[in-house]
Amino acid sequence: MFIKLIQLIFLFVCFQLNAFAELKINTWETKEGAKVLFVENHDLPILDVNVNFFAGSAQDPIGKEGLANLTHHLMNLGAGGINEEKLANQFSDIGAAIGGDVDLDRAYFKLRTLSSAPQRDKALTLFKYVIHAPDFPVPVIDREKDRIIASIKQSMTQPETIANLAFMKSIYGDHPYGRNEAGNIDTLQKLNQADLKQFYKNYYSSFESSIVIVGDVSADEAKKISESISQGLPQGNTKHNIASVTAQNYVGVKKIQHPAKQAHILMGMPALKRGEKDYFPLYVGNYILGGGGFVSRLTEEVREKKGLVYSVYSYFMPLYVEGPLEIGLQTKKEQADEALSIVNSTIKKFIDEGPNEKELIAAKQNLVGGFPLRLDSNAKIVDYLSMIAFYKLPISYIDNYVSEINKVTVNQIKAAFKNKIDPNKLTTIIVGAE
Repeated sequence: MFIKLIQLIFLFVCFQLNAFAELKINTWETKEGAKVLFVENHDLPILDVNVNFFAGSAQDPIGKEGLANLTHHLMNLGAGGINEEKLANQFSDIGAAIGGDVDLDRAYFKLRTLSSAPQRDKALTLFKYVIHAPDFPVPVIDREKDRIIASIKQSMTQPETIANLAFMKSIYGDHPYGRNEAGNIDTLQKLNQADLKQFYKNYYSSFESSIVIVGDVSADEAKKISESISQGLPQGNTKHNIASVTAQNYVGVKKIQHPAKQAHILMGMPALKRGEKDYFPLYVGNYILGGGGFVSRLTEEVREKKGLVYSVYSYFMPLYVEGPLEIGLQTKKEQADEALSIVNSTIKKFIDEGPNEKELIAAKQNLVGGFPLRLDSNAKIVDYLSMIAFYKLPISYIDNYVSEINKVTVNQIKAAFKNKIDPNKLTTIIVGAE
């Protein structure tokens, strides 16, 4: 019975792998220079559209931190002369949904709608109002600034937020990645409508955008949609600028007092850009070190053997320039030094010796077996393709994923970690230290 179960699981994984291997990605550029990725899928009467811009918080001018976040937020709160309530209701009335977010590198908007022409065309018209003609009404700007400021004040009492902000500021210093994406109270209070309009004009331009379309439309229809989206965007020539992280900003151990019962610990350093050759060795290696949950070394050493934490993790966050390696855990205040010592020794040993073959085989099996679940819906495909388009990764990235994972060796992992991570220069933030 057990053998048959394993065989069924194997066949299911093979079927899923074949399914995503057959994912046909069409790509082109619009007349205005927007890059487009399109996957035709008629399984469901659904259309997903995602439009990405180099308009993340790293583009905030000095003294205007929070501008990228506020601009993106306001674009959905009144556009094309339609106020926020009517805009939301009109999307809802046709069963469409609009979303999006801002991070350090990018801002994006996404639309999901029924693919039948009446609903699709109405949804796309509303969607284009949002990204082509945001109104930025002054009363709404003032209201939302107050709301965000209140949220910042509240979040700054939370140890998790304090730790994360201190960590990013410590490892990045004056680099834009070291700023609070939401901004700070002083800079937010000074932002006005003119600032938002100028930021939109500068960074929501067509030639710096990428468009991903997945779902129940033909290639010709997708081309018309992409052109109509691209044509209505600002046609300026401001190019994004994110400086490289050229110097290691190492501050050692920084302790921050807090009344929380547990110590919240973050440690790490800038490490990895999107598209680097070391990505897959670091990715597989990190699964073994701290990314694999209960099967990771950090969990084994700190939780299973010592019982010092409920969870401990590590991950790489590759960005346009060097994104962080972050290791995180929470533990009782009186146990913080012991837990930290074990984490440091585990990391050092892993970098010095690398994983063993048994760990490597298990990591590959888990990563390869779980990959199809990242592509088992149109929404997930859109998210993955948006990452590929925004960071200008090869279209073959998805097809090559499994082979790249399987090619990773123990020696490659050792070399990549030694190349990227100095265990003696991991900045450590402890919020709630005794």
